[in-house]
Order: sequence, then C-alpha cells, then structure tokens
Amino acid sequence: MTAERVALISGASRGIGLETARSLYGEGWCLSLGMRQPVLPDWADHGRVKLFAYDAADPQSETAWVADVLASYGRIDAIIANAGIMIPKTVIEADEDELEMTMAVNVKAPRRLAKAAWAPLCASGRGRVIILGSLSGKRVKSAGAGLYSLSKFAAVALAHGIRHAGWDLGIRATAVCPGFVATDMARGLTSRTDDQMTDPRDLARVIAMLLDLPNEASVAEFTINCQLEESY
Repeated sequence: MTAERVALISGASRGIGLETARSLYGEGWCLSLGMRQPVLPDWADHGRVKLFAYDAADPQSETAWVADVLASYGRIDAIIANAGIMIPKTVIEADEDELEMTMAVNVKAPRRLAKAAWAPLCASGRGRVIILGSLSGKRVKSAGAGLYSLSKFAAVALAHGIRHAGWDLGIRATAVCPGFVATDMARGLTSRTDDQMTDPRDLARVIAMLLDLPNEASVAEFTINCQLEESY
C-alpha cells in the first residue's frame, strides 16, 4: 500500500481533467487517469500515474476502475468526476436517447464512481469527492443549454447528497461550478477568446485547494466565473 494520496480523475485526457492531474502530480499525488483512449501525459511517470480505459456510459466501468486502482495502490483518497458531455438542445428538442446519454455521463456515472469507491474513501477518514458541476447547474441561461443545465443541476444535487451521506464518515464533497472555461467544449459554444475565459489551470488550483482543506473547512459549492454575473 502506498503512503501517498491517491486520486481518480475522469475525463483526464484534456482540459480541466488534464490540468487537474498535472497539478496534483506536482503536489505528490498518485493518480489513476480515466480516459476513453488512455495516453500517458509527457510529464508523468508510470510509478505515480496509472491509466484506465474509462467509459462513463458503461455501467460496469466504475467498479472495474476502482478495483484496478486498489490493485495498484491499495487506497483511494479522492475522486474527481470531471467527464461530461454537452448536447446543445432545449429540454423540448432533445429526444429520450439524448436525455438518457446526458444524464448517464453527467450524473449517473459520477454517482456510480462515488459508490464504487465509498469504502476506501471512508477508510482514510478524510475522503474527498469533487463533482464538476457548472454555473449551468445554478441557472438556465439560454434555451439551448436547457438539456445540459438539467443534468448539471442534478450533478450539483449529487454533490450535496454525497456530502450528507459521507459527513459522519469523514467524506467531504464539493460541487465545483465554473462558467466558461477555455476548453474545447466552451470554444464550441462561445465566441470568447481563451484569455476571456477561465483558465483550466486555475480550476486545477481550486480543486487542489479543496482536496487539501481539513474536514472542519468543508466547501459544499465553489462557483467561479470569467464575467460579472449575479444570477447564481
């Protein structure tokens, strides 16, 4: 069993997930990176970074991932549920398959991951769960974001539910809710340039800070924005 802290990060191939992995690696964490097509980042070594072919749409994937991590490291201290999808449709335009896929990836998969990792998270007495929500999980800003917002409202509620379920066991859960972040997803939705959006490296710094806070300094939600907005 390693004495170093171990984190699982889904959606770790790019954007917020990749930058969070880079940040935690620099702070000495051991990592398991969940990716649909696993590729070891050029800054990582095989000793402290493992890869797992993770598919958030596969209901068996989380259990297999947790088993793989425990076989490698013997412990789990944190999960960062970052994998997500955005189908730009209103809640009326979306068909049942699109609704199901959005909820499966953005809500059901993070819940399954927390459930699968529950026992090792409890074992440390200070397990941490980060759910990547969104400011779209705090308000519906446009009709076309309606389907995405529906799932992110649920993701924020999931973080609160995990926080309550794990409180007496030392588990602390936080919904991290950014606005536009300079990632491929946001670039497809806005004409803002990267320097007008939140840098994913800053989200990584926030997540690293949240993981380090003691049990007595719990943060239920962390909202961060690139623009002045009073509707959350």
